[in-house]
Amino acid sequence: MQLSGGSLLALLGREAATALGSSPRPDGGQGQAASAARQYAMVIDSRKCRQRPGCTKCLDACHQAHNVPYIEDPGRKVDWIWEAPAQDVFSGQQSPYIQITLKNEPVPVLCNHCEYPPCVRVCPTGATWKRETDGIVMMDWHRCIGCKYCIVACPYGARSFNFLDPRPYIKHLNAEFPTRREGVVEKCNFCAERLAEGKLPACVEACPENAMIFGDITDFHSEISKLLRARDTIRRKPELGTQPNVFYIV
Repeated sequence: MQLSGGSLLALLGREAATALGSSPRPDGGQGQAASAARQYAMVIDSRKCRQRPGCTKCLDACHQAHNVPYIEDPGRKVDWIWEAPAQDVFSGQQSPYIQITLKNEPVPVLCNHCEYPPCVRVCPTGATWKRETDGIVMMDWHRCIGCKYCIVACPYGARSFNFLDPRPYIKHLNAEFPTRREGVVEKCNFCAERLAEGKLPACVEACPENAMIFGDITDFHSEISKLLRARDTIRRKPELGTQPNVFYIV
């Protein structure tokens, strides 16, 4: 899939994002979701994930690409993508007859890039916003004041707070992606910097089972659009009305 160009500067500030045609919503990112020219989404086929028990290639690729610190302390851990038991990921949607094995299987989870992101509505500085061009929920770390309102508002636990300076905990520094500082929030950005170069997200590219399918769901002919029409999928906590753009085949 070839995508239009851009640059990493889109990640570094609102002015740069505007220059690239990725400006925030006119209301400062506090209102309802705006219509997008595209809407990027992901389908995760958890059945294919289960074919490689213990595989963490998608997690490793994401964290290496984005300089995510490896902090072992659970209370200070930072994750852009991680694994959680299926019974927790899809709580409230399970049949009592669900396979016992599925209940204990790990499922990849990440920011859902919701159609109606509650994190955006509560941010007092506009540090997180939903891009009009493609629906990605972005972070501007220069504007983040560390209030944690977005962490509380996110019903999926998809945001991490840097309680420590993350730089000493980076295993393999990627000089092409900015590091963060202590006291800011971070999360998955659907690899916006890679999309700007016509690449797929790092996790999608790294998956050996092709269990992750990414693309524009407004494009009737895209692979992901065809897949969503052909297969039954579920989303996390649909009752909340956030309209996640990460779908699962279970």
